[in-house]
Amino acid sequence: MSISLKTGFFGDFGGQFVPDELKEVLNHLAEQYYAIKDEPDFQEELSYYFREYVGRPSPLYYAENLSKKLGGAQIYIKREDLNHTGSHKINNVLGQALLAKRMGVKRIIAETGAGQHGVATATACALFDMDCVVYMGEEDTKRQALNVFRMELLGAKVVPVTRGTRTLKDAVDVALEDLIANYKTTYYMLGSAVGPYPYPDIVRDFQSVIGKEAKAQLQEKIGRLPDYLIACVGGGSNAIGLFADFYEDKAVQMIGVEPGGKGVKVGEHAAPINHGAPAIIHGFRCYTILDEKGEPAPTSSIAAGLDYPGVGPEHSFYHASGRAKYVTVNDKEALEAFQTLSRVEGIIPALESAHAVAYALKLAPTLPEDKVIIVNLSGRGDKDADQVFQMLKE
Repeated sequence: MSISLKTGFFGDFGGQFVPDELKEVLNHLAEQYYAIKDEPDFQEELSYYFREYVGRPSPLYYAENLSKKLGGAQIYIKREDLNHTGSHKINNVLGQALLAKRMGVKRIIAETGAGQHGVATATACALFDMDCVVYMGEEDTKRQALNVFRMELLGAKVVPVTRGTRTLKDAVDVALEDLIANYKTTYYMLGSAVGPYPYPDIVRDFQSVIGKEAKAQLQEKIGRLPDYLIACVGGGSNAIGLFADFYEDKAVQMIGVEPGGKGVKVGEHAAPINHGAPAIIHGFRCYTILDEKGEPAPTSSIAAGLDYPGVGPEHSFYHASGRAKYVTVNDKEALEAFQTLSRVEGIIPALESAHAVAYALKLAPTLPEDKVIIVNLSGRGDKDADQVFQMLKE
């Protein structure tokens, strides 16, 4: 497929640009992962927890009201918001937790932006009796105070990160430092399809259940493939989870929606594919938002989970090769889509997912009625209700 002969690269993107001691840890993880992942008993155990604990398969819902209101294409919504813990994050976390268990590791660390990955990690650690430390930018702990409480309720220690912009990038920095210092006793539960090899592969593989289910479900409903796939992209785990199984289906158009924030200047958005350049961040090469010195720049998004200056290497490759298209939706459009889906379908989306919904609202009316769009609703909006309430009040 897209992987080159250079380990962990998707075309020119990915790799392991890390200190030698961390490279050793990552290569050990890769060996363990590839030895374990296809074992029938591992897959059986993962399937059991997906089914009995997460509630998979998640529904593929025909949004009839929305489709009629907009005119044009039929819109189907992949309901990852109905998973236990309220988002797609639990898919990857359960897979990695079972992997860590097989490796005999009891201390788990994670980074989180919106808090959904942190909550999912804390949930898995409670389930499997593991110690859990979650690093979260201080700014995000304020925006997502409810998720901080949920993580602590589940037994996790939440560590606010006060350096830099005090958001997701800085939380990743500190988590990687912890891993280097404690790699013998610690498993780093990376939450998105980013980071050095093998993490982008691991996260994609565990999230690909989304696309596999969606393909089978649509086949059952209408007997064919969709015309368009739409998903929001920060690091890109929910999007790559939807896209991966359709990679070879060239007639299916894949659209990733980046956060356009407040504008196109550096510091006003978090859209590295649209407004960045290839560079190395957090040990891998991808499209990155850079400042005038060529360093990763501050970002801005209404959605804490999309607030990251880089993007997954596989998405970077999809863009460079032309396999997928990446667009932007600004804060205002995402906020409007948040309200529209709530009022028209009775589904309150996460602000992250609202970016994907917003683009579907634009695209559907431009297409004929026989076209079909699948929108990945990566998470529910409970966590954002207070933030949106305050914004609308102002």
